[in-house]
Formats: sequence, structure tokens, C-alpha cells
Amino acid sequence: MNEFNWNDFVAHLNGTAVVTFFAFVAVTLGITSWAAGRMKTASDAYSAGGQITAFQNGLAITGDYVSAASFLGITALVYGSGFDGLIYAIGFLVGWPLVITLIAAPLRNLGRYNFSDVASYRFKPEPIRIMAAFGSLATVFCYLIAQMVGAGKLIETLFGLPYLSAEIIVGVLMMCYVVFGGMIATTWVQLIKAVLVLFGASTISFLILKHYGFSINNLAEAAIGKHPKGNLIMTPGLGGLKDPISAISLGLGLMFGTAGLPHILMRFFTVPNAREANRSIVFATGFIGYFYMLTFIIGFGAIAFLTGNADFIDAKGVLVGGANMAAVHVAKFVGGNLLYGFISAVAFSTILAVVAGLTLAGATAISHDLYANVFRRKETTEKGEIKVLRLSTMGVGIIAIFLGIIFENQNVAFMVGLAFAIGASANFPVILMSIYWPKMTTRGAVAGGWMGLLSAVLLVVLSKTVWVTLFGFATPVFPYESPALFSMPLSFLGIWLFSVTDKSARAVQDRAAFDAQYVRAQTGIGASTQVASH
Repeated sequence: MNEFNWNDFVAHLNGTAVVTFFAFVAVTLGITSWAAGRMKTASDAYSAGGQITAFQNGLAITGDYVSAASFLGITALVYGSGFDGLIYAIGFLVGWPLVITLIAAPLRNLGRYNFSDVASYRFKPEPIRIMAAFGSLATVFCYLIAQMVGAGKLIETLFGLPYLSAEIIVGVLMMCYVVFGGMIATTWVQLIKAVLVLFGASTISFLILKHYGFSINNLAEAAIGKHPKGNLIMTPGLGGLKDPISAISLGLGLMFGTAGLPHILMRFFTVPNAREANRSIVFATGFIGYFYMLTFIIGFGAIAFLTGNADFIDAKGVLVGGANMAAVHVAKFVGGNLLYGFISAVAFSTILAVVAGLTLAGATAISHDLYANVFRRKETTEKGEIKVLRLSTMGVGIIAIFLGIIFENQNVAFMVGLAFAIGASANFPVILMSIYWPKMTTRGAVAGGWMGLLSAVLLVVLSKTVWVTLFGFATPVFPYESPALFSMPLSFLGIWLFSVTDKSARAVQDRAAFDAQYVRAQTGIGASTQVASH
């Protein structure tokens, strides 16, 4: 761990970055204080009382979904590999129409606070909620590790603060948002962050295109002329997707993983009804699609402006701070220290907003699924559940800080991929089949969910990313980096096999309850309508 040097810290300070960062923190903590006075019920804590509008929720989903991996990582992929970065961006985006068509309205009609409410709607709740809680926590911690390490490295590079200090700052702030403000504060943190990141990315893209007469063709030609691989950046395969199976597996993980991310699925319960849930996804798809279009422009701008530029390339011939700093360096090139400082602070706010959503999802799995509906099912109160939510939030936050410190020197890019793979393999099949397949049973849901979760984790461990890069073995046991093509079908197979062979009395009950569930899922008849308690 680097030793703190006051002179380096002062030398790294950027006035715009400091002002923007402290303004963001001050505003969001003010909102948290306001939200604390409104968080009186479990509905307030988990779903903001269902009083968020579709437009607000669309922005909040954007803030929750567009992580540092998107803002910094996809730009870095385009900078290094060209077209392959676009494949990632499309993969992150195309899951949203699927969510609108299959998931959003039924989820809102059947559940109250999170997706395990839906998965356990007609099944025996305890085993389903335990499986769903572990799937949620696995997804959350994989995502959190990547975000926490990214936060530490970002602040270390941009501000000169020690890595440990950056981890503690992020951890304390995210705990404050969730402990005191619940979903109300988390929503507004995400909403403000979305506005900032969309504005920042739009500004950088405008200035890049202005340099090339607002012509995408001119920008692409300049990038091709500067990149060492030339025309190859316009073809797939440069960034590691060297065969169809790898590309298909990655695409499936990104697409279906979106429909299984617990912190995203929780956002459907913050609106009053299923119609507003669908509308919020429409808004989110527009915002997210627009953002990913901008990352491609920024990535090509990075190739054109930074390649071979001595101001941004270190003695080893690589980008200062690593490829993930491409977006930040482009901001400095086109907008000087003013835009550089603003984008630096926006990048940090990006991480804060995402980790707040992740922390709330993880804490909800503990307080709502395990505590309220498994361990203390008949004895819990809303007051007790909120207390456990706050304690769980602190626990998740502390664990996240320690994991960020432990993984400081590891390449954790695979963690985001693993989070999506778990979402696609463990969560999405159970949600989808519980809503649409009448023959599914409790045994099938539990078996399929666990098979998807364990196989996704195992295959990632056996892949090159972990088996070779982290463990040091010569060759990987599993030849592909993304497991979704294999682990997701395994989950569906487990659900089908263990359901059709289930002849128990519980199975008869599970199947008999499908018709009533289907009517409610599709029409909303009997669905809870969130009412504000204030």
C-alpha cells in the first residue's frame, strides 16, 4: 500500500474535481437527511413508498446500471480493441427490451420489495428465499469488489489519496445513504449521478465531434490512422472474442444477466404500479442506449487524441493510470483542467451511486429474505426489520471495504462478468419460469437456482481469468471466459428435471396455484398499490 505524501496530494488536487465532488457529497447527504425523516416503514426503506415517477425511476435505473465498468471500462475497451468494445456496450443494452417484455410488469404485480418475493410467490418460501438470498449476495459482492477496487484506484490516481482512505470514504458514504435514507436517498443519489454522467459524457462527445466537423466517419478514420492495429479495430476479435462460442456466451451473460441483477430488479418496486414500471424501463433504455453510444465516440476519440501523445503516455508506452483512465484523459484533452476535474468527480459519483444500490440489495437479502421471512417469519415487525436492514447495511459496507483492500492488487474485471453470469444463471431462470411455467415446483426452483449459481462460479474459477491469471496454472480447465452459455442452460435443465419428476403433495399445491398467480401477474388484479406513509 502506497505511503501518503502530502506534497503529492496537493500536487494532484484539481479545484473543479474537489468542488464538484464535495458539492455532490453535500447535496446527497442533505437528501439523505431529508429522507431519514420520511423512512418510517419497510415500504419506505425498501421501495421509497412506491412514490417514484416513471421518469425519475428511469433516470435512477440509469444511475444504478451505468457503473464505473461502463463509464471507464467500455471506453477503455474501445480505446484498446475498437469494435469489441461496441459488442460489450450492445450486450449491456439489449437486455432491457427483454426486461420490458418478460419481467417488469409481472415482477411489480407479484412482489413487494425484491425478486425473491416473486420467486417464492406460489412456492414454499423458506428454501426459495434462502437460495435467492445467496444468489443476490453472490451477485452483489462480485459487483461490489469491482466497484470498490475501481474507486480506490480512481481516487489514488486522480487525487493522490491513499488507497485505504479512498476505500473508507466510499464505504462510509454508501452506508450513510442506505442506513439513514434507505431507498429514498439511494434513488436520489442515483438520479443525480445519472444526470451528471449523461451531461459529462455528452459534453466530451460534443467536443470530440466538434474537432472532426461532427462527422463520425472523420473520427473513425482518424482513429484507424492512429491505432497500431489500423483497420482491425473495425472488426471483432481484437479484444479477446476470438471465436463464436466466446461471443455468444458473453452476449447471453450480459443480456440475461441484466434481468437477474437484484439491485436493478428492486427498482421496479419503487413505482406505483406495473404500467409505471414498464414506462420507467422505456425511459431507462433510452438513457442507457444514448450513454453507450457516447462511450463509443469517447473511445474512438481516445484512440485519435491519446495514442502516441507524450502528455498522456508514460515511460513504458502505456496510458497514464491504465487504459481505464482513457475517458478522463480525453476530457482533459478536449476540455482542459475544468472538464478533467468535473469528469473525475463524476467518475467517483458513478461508483458511489452504484455501490449504494448494491449495498441496499445485499442488505435487503439479509433483512427481508433471511431475517423477516425465514428466521423470524411469524415474529418480525416492521420496526425490527428496518433495524436489521440498517445493521445488515453496515455489515455489507464493512465487508465491502475489506474486500476492496484485499483485492487491491488483483485484476477484478472478471468480477462484473461473474455478477452478470450469476444473474443470468441463478436468478433469471427462476424468475422467468416461476412466472410463465405452470409445472414448476419448489424442488425444481431450488435445484435449478443452486445449479446455476454454483456452476457459474465454478466455471469462472476454472477459466483463464482465474485459473491462469490469478492462480498461476499453465492452462485453464474451462476454455472460455464467460460461463453463461453453459451455466444458464444447466439452471433451466435443473428446473425442468426436478419439477417434472416431483410427485410430492407440495408439487401439486405449487402447480394448482399457477392460474391465480398468472392472472395477477398479467393484469395486476390483487397487486399491492404502494401508498405513501407521510
